[in-house]
Amino acid sequence: MKKIALVTGANSGLGKASATELARRGYHVVMLCRSEQRGREALQEILSKSGGSAELLLADLGDMASVARFCEAYISKYDRLDLLVNCAGVITLDRRETKDGFELQFGVNHIGHYLLTRNLLPTITRTPGARIIVVSSGAHKIGKMDFDQLDMKRGYSAFAAYGRSKLCNILFTRELARRLEGTGVTVNSMHPGAVASNIGIDRDTGFGKTVMRLLRPFFQTPEKAAETLIYLATSDEVSEVTGQYYYRLQPAKISKRASDDELARKLWEVSEEIVRPYLISSLDES
Repeated sequence: MKKIALVTGANSGLGKASATELARRGYHVVMLCRSEQRGREALQEILSKSGGSAELLLADLGDMASVARFCEAYISKYDRLDLLVNCAGVITLDRRETKDGFELQFGVNHIGHYLLTRNLLPTITRTPGARIIVVSSGAHKIGKMDFDQLDMKRGYSAFAAYGRSKLCNILFTRELARRLEGTGVTVNSMHPGAVASNIGIDRDTGFGKTVMRLLRPFFQTPEKAAETLIYLATSDEVSEVTGQYYYRLQPAKISKRASDDELARKLWEVSEEIVRPYLISSLDES
């Protein structure tokens, strides 16, 4: 039976490069994208380059109802998920909110992926040898958690918000790995490095295109950045490794905050409460 990989943000950059390589290696790739037009364009490119199998399913990670509908659609269609790649990410210079009223980077980069993963856990844990990969960043080292100021309405900074969301990615990875001990499912995070992508470009105004064009020669290609992700997804060397953070195919150091088990536990509990109205599965099912 063909393995299934679900990749968020598969319409551009690291997500598209990863989806292409996974399809080339024989996975059936399910692309989770927000934009139907960009998603369809990427789907044709992935199919053409890989000669493999892929499909597009739409969801907005900044809309919890949309994520829940996606999960219901996936579960009704498939009874397995061999690989979940939480790759999509946003960064905005000005403070914005998700449809549910959360600061955008926290809402999309963490909460949307938390809900997606939680709802799919029963399917994942039923799949022998399943793996979860969370794309974080070295920017997690500047991230700080203030649970009394999750909305960042005071003193918003794009870099502080992005760093916080990437810190959340690692804390989530570590806590999920702990909770999945004994299930055979591995969960790891990774830093792709500086990659030429659209993450720094404002998706509504196009702001940042000029800067990205000027910096692009100094960035690695999405294909090069995807090497560590593909390694974590497919290598037998890491089939039993879980709860780790990788960069350039090797385990990498994380910040003191990212290593804080109590902080990871608290983030899980806060996130669980936030997404509770949109959960379609309980932890007991997984």
